[in-house]
Amino acid sequence: MAWSTRQVAELAGTTVKAVRHYHKVGLLDEPERDTNGYKRYGVPHLVRLLRIRRLSDLGVSLPQIAAMGDADEHPQEALRLLDAELAAAVDRIQRVRAELALILRESLPTDLPADLAATVGNFSEADRQMMVVYSRVAGPAGLDAYRRMLTEYEHTRADIEFDQLPADADEDTRRELTARLLPHAIDILGKHPDLRSAQDQAPGGTRRIAHTLGTAMTEIYNEAQVDILTRIGKELRQRDQK
Repeated sequence: MAWSTRQVAELAGTTVKAVRHYHKVGLLDEPERDTNGYKRYGVPHLVRLLRIRRLSDLGVSLPQIAAMGDADEHPQEALRLLDAELAAAVDRIQRVRAELALILRESLPTDLPADLAATVGNFSEADRQMMVVYSRVAGPAGLDAYRRMLTEYEHTRADIEFDQLPADADEDTRRELTARLLPHAIDILGKHPDLRSAQDQAPGGTRRIAHTLGTAMTEIYNEAQVDILTRIGKELRQRDQK
């Protein structure tokens, strides 16, 4: 008993084009031909086709199937590798779905990680933009520390005045607001020392973070706000050096 290419393809649940492709890439041996020149497939060809189809349906790639050869041994190693890859894919999909659920439920912005975006409700648009920039350079440890700080952050009257500060605020106003914001910044760093220590683990380290945030700060905040942030940063550095 022998089958034509079309017949063996139908029995295997595939197409003539696929059978020819398997021949081309060396997955399926060419059968003998009749005197009329037509290929005649036997049971071994059908069994091989069914194995190729089954492994392919499970997600094993054609190169992996080719590497297994024609041996009848159970392809445990290839299937274990595939199972590990699928487990990782399932884990990633579950994380993405959990994040999507939070974004949809809370109508969160999509330019921040969901757990960080959940903390931005009481912050100004300028602060939110800085969060976006920081999220791109902080690294996992820095983001985790930043998220914990934002979750516990308590806005002060000085924060509101800073958000509303006009670009042409005079020197007395800048100096007075700096003096009121500085203790809050010191308190935050005291409660969350990992905000600084985690920066060493970030891609590019603290220098890249400082350069990136410094560049963004001058675009996001107005002149008076940048001046105040610069003064606070200078005071904090001087305290560290004591």
